[in-house]
Amino acid sequence: MGRALIVIGIVLLILGLLVTLGEKLPIRLGRLPGDIVIRSRNTTFYFPLVTSLLLSALLSLVVWLIGRR
Repeated sequence: MGRALIVIGIVLLILGLLVTLGEKLPIRLGRLPGDIVIRSRNTTFYFPLVTSLLLSALLSLVVWLIGRR
């Protein structure tokens, strides 16, 4: 249980840093190549396909590392 809480805390820390420093990073989540953006006169629709795949892979890795014990 302690190890899981430490890993979750580290993940939250990294996510917090990404949100805080997101505009200064060369790669911005939600704006990766492969993310779908549809713009019209009045609306903009974002579908972060590649960002979703990347986050899914990272979360799968974290869950695998936690359950590996």
